[in-house]
Amino acid sequence: MMEADIGFGVLIVLLNLGTFLAMGWDKHKAKEQAYRIAERTFWIWALLGGSIGVVLGMQVWRHKTQKGSFYWPVYLILLLQVVLLGWWTI
Repeated sequence: MMEADIGFGVLIVLLNLGTFLAMGWDKHKAKEQAYRIAERTFWIWALLGGSIGVVLGMQVWRHKTQKGSFYWPVYLILLLQVVLLGWWTI
């Protein structure tokens, strides 16, 4: 059981690292007015457990911070995940 928990933790860390880096890449592409990553892709990654990476990417890269239709759902997903994690660990 412990090995499964460690594997899941590693998966979540990698997912968050990937979403964080993808936010930086998308910001870079936005400056070049090039092909971009769809917002729904970031929402899916957030729902799968990468919400911390998306939020950190928004703050560090200063990306999509002015777009309420993007960041409110991301913060809602993060809040929901924190509540569920708290409920699950009790």
